[in-house]
Amino acid sequence: MTTTTLLEQRLIARIEKEGPLTFAEYMRAALYDPQDGYYRAGASRIGWAGDYFTSGDLGPFFAHCLGRQLYQMWEELRRPQPLRVWEQGAGRGELEAGIRAWSEQQRPEFAAVLSYRSLDLQRGEDVLSSETLQELQEREGSPHVILANELVDAFPVHLVEVRRGQLYEIYVSVEEGRLCEIAAPPSSPEVATYLDRYRIPWRSFPDGWRAEINLEALRWVQLQAKLLRRGFLLVIDYGDRAARLYSRSRLRGTLLCYHRHRINEQPLVKPGEQDITAHVNFSALIDESRRHGLRLRLFTTQRAWLERQGIFEELEELRRSQFMAADQERASDQGQIALLRWYNLRQQVLTLTDPAGLGNFKVLIMRR
Repeated sequence: MTTTTLLEQRLIARIEKEGPLTFAEYMRAALYDPQDGYYRAGASRIGWAGDYFTSGDLGPFFAHCLGRQLYQMWEELRRPQPLRVWEQGAGRGELEAGIRAWSEQQRPEFAAVLSYRSLDLQRGEDVLSSETLQELQEREGSPHVILANELVDAFPVHLVEVRRGQLYEIYVSVEEGRLCEIAAPPSSPEVATYLDRYRIPWRSFPDGWRAEINLEALRWVQLQAKLLRRGFLLVIDYGDRAARLYSRSRLRGTLLCYHRHRINEQPLVKPGEQDITAHVNFSALIDESRRHGLRLRLFTTQRAWLERQGIFEELEELRRSQFMAADQERASDQGQIALLRWYNLRQQVLTLTDPAGLGNFKVLIMRR
């Protein structure tokens, strides 16, 4: 039977030679393989023409709110010069562009000292590599703010499943020339005890209950804590605290795949050609940050955070300053054009703050 991608052929050959892979090993290859991994294909994967969009694709508002947040952090840190901001997993760099544009217009004194680093795999900057980040720290100094927007959800995860009151791990094997799942004992004590660490009563859950375990997120937090001598860790992503994330009612976990803005639950199909993500356990990020000396500053929803950063005030100011024709000249062509532009901007803000969608993303700020 023919395979669908070159990466799939290579993975099958590897499994036949070395044995089954943990799902985390498979996911790492599917997303980050140096030759054929999903994120090696470039920025075309992101945005309306790609497989998915991020908050930064919905106009300037999200970046402007981040600019206001960074300005507040700069003030709290007593205005260091420069203020070093490292955005990890920056993709096309649209957030940096938006933050710089806001700063130059609204806070020129801040713009003059803002040292913004957009780190991304496409430029050979692997944020999962301690060597990459430590070399940058030695060359440029420690960051004051580490920003990760929709990054942690793309870290490789282990998959576990409950069967007859026992916890099994899902591995990727080969059957009749195709990738398939098999269940076996957990690959490490870290995987076996992870749910217990967050007091999840999985032993009482029904057969077939699944969950994702993101050990890479713990290691990532450990590294950020070492890099951050004085400043903030800012994480924005979809997920929740452990008790809500690993609930009895969430039978099949949160693992999803994205291809051309369509969602599926078939991660073994077309490895390297679709995104694979899982919700973030924010309890793990908070607890691990605290273990390494950081303090919790804020944990809230994206909607509440955007409101706090003045997104609705900015929208109203735009209406008053640029779209009066939408109210006063509706019968004219100019008024109709203004009205349509205004509706578009308002819809961008409503999408960013929708409690059933992006508005339910979580915002975590830790401080050292």
